[in-house]
Order: sequence, then C-alpha cells, then structure tokens
Amino acid sequence: MKLLSKLIHKSYMTFLPTHYPVHFYGLPDGKVYLCFARFYEMGFGKTDMEFVFARHNDFGYNYENEVLVPCTEFRAPVYNEMVDNPDPDITILEVRRDIETYPKAVEYISDLYKSNLLATSTLHKVGREREDVQLGV
Repeated sequence: MKLLSKLIHKSYMTFLPTHYPVHFYGLPDGKVYLCFARFYEMGFGKTDMEFVFARHNDFGYNYENEVLVPCTEFRAPVYNEMVDNPDPDITILEVRRDIETYPKAVEYISDLYKSNLLATSTLHKVGREREDVQLGV
C-alpha cells in the first residue's frame, strides 16, 4: 500500500518549541502537516513526551508534482526549507501522548487523512485553488 504522506522537510534546528526534529509532510488534500515531539509535565519533577500534530497555514502542497505552494503571493523561489520559519501560522489539530515514535506518528498522520478523506468532498477544489498561485514570478 502506498504511503499517503510525503516528507517535505525534516528540521533538526527549529523555531518551534521542541528539542526534537520537526517533520513536515505533504498530503493529497493539498495541505502541509507537521508533527513533532515535546516534553510535558506529568507532575512535580516528572516529565514525559507527547506528539503534536498540526496543519501549516502558510503553505499548501501539490502532491502530484511534489511542489510546496505558498498560500499568499510570493515573488521569490520557494524551497522546502521555508516551511520552518520564525513565525509560522500553524493550527494544532491534536496532541497525543500514546504515540512513542516518529514512524508511528507518520502512520497516524496517514490514518487521519484516510479517515478524513471519506468525510470531505471538497479536496479536489482546494487543490485547484492552490495551483492557481504563481511561483517565482
């Protein structure tokens, strides 16, 4: 079975609040998703790790051509590294404390997409709107 998510960029040094790498993925719905691990406090002096799943609102993704697409007009070339920027516009979709590894997090992102695909009928329309944005004019 084909993996539904494509790794766009893996950032080891990031602007997000974590000491772990941040993984950015493009999905067939034309959006960029990210996941990262971070610590949380369980109680006094005790910490554990949780995974954060979010949607990037500054960029879309052309899944067929494997191209990052800015959501606003952008006059310079667009590189995958640009998804990790100092002031990202992201929407946290879910925080999970029962996922322990990045490979399981990737599986979870694909499962989220598969379950959401059945409930959403406007995915193709969103993809076409994002393709209308010009790159590097």
